Amino acid sequence: MAKEKKTLSTNHLSTNHPLTIEEAYASRPRLWWIYTLIILIVAALLGWSGTSITYKGLATKGITIAQGVGYGLIHPDTNLLFNLTNEGVPFQLLQTVAIAVLGTLIGGILAIPFSFLACDKIVPKWVSVIFRAVILGIRTIPSLVWALVWIRVTGPNAFCGVVTQSVCSIGMICKMYINAIEDIDKNILESLDAAGCNGFQKIRYGVLPQIIPNFISTVIYRFDINVKDATTLGIVGAGGIGAALIQCMNSSRWSMVGAYLCGMIVLMIFIEIFSTKIRTRLARG
Repeated sequence: MAKEKKTLSTNHLSTNHPLTIEEAYASRPRLWWIYTLIILIVAALLGWSGTSITYKGLATKGITIAQGVGYGLIHPDTNLLFNLTNEGVPFQLLQTVAIAVLGTLIGGILAIPFSFLACDKIVPKWVSVIFRAVILGIRTIPSLVWALVWIRVTGPNAFCGVVTQSVCSIGMICKMYINAIEDIDKNILESLDAAGCNGFQKIRYGVLPQIIPNFISTVIYRFDINVKDATTLGIVGAGGIGAALIQCMNSSRWSMVGAYLCGMIVLMIFIEIFSTKIRTRLARG
């Protein structure tokens, strides 16, 4: 009798009827050993990484700087914050945004041919491998290193920041462009080809409508990054608000530091709201 019941249960499971929740849960794959192994590997990596870190407490100077920055944010220099001369916060912020805008636009435009030449669905494999290697090389070098390189060529000025951000933008934007190109729906191109469209018409009506929203969204996202990077690049002399900020910090002028930081916070909030609305509209069509 027990053997007969087991046979009936087996035959029931072998049918095409949908399983109940209890049956599906009972037949779930047992992967506990894989999860345990992953946890052990992560724990081992954390332990190994922690051996290279030595905590010696907080430095007295560091605490003083933190207190000074906090004081500056609460008591910013309003004269500097609303100063419309070349030394005021608005001018420094506008210069930072200008560097980011030019760097993003130039990098986004230069990334278009690089992306198509790096896509193996459009060009031969050996051509795409060469251009992918070039893009990877650009992405490998940090922006600060690129700034230090270009400062030797152009000198410490805002133009150095534009060139640096243009080169750095190519690396990331190309990667996103390539993903957008590879995700093109080829059925649309086949339909246009069957309708007798020429190559230009297929690009105009089949390729561009699919990739332009992704391209614009990528450029906007990179612009957000470049605004923050422009501040960092200013520390090494590549223009922007970073140079004035580091000078005030070195001389412990905390009210001026607070004015610059307040201006940067307001600017980033405005850019975040603006870029989010644009990306949302692009995503929703």
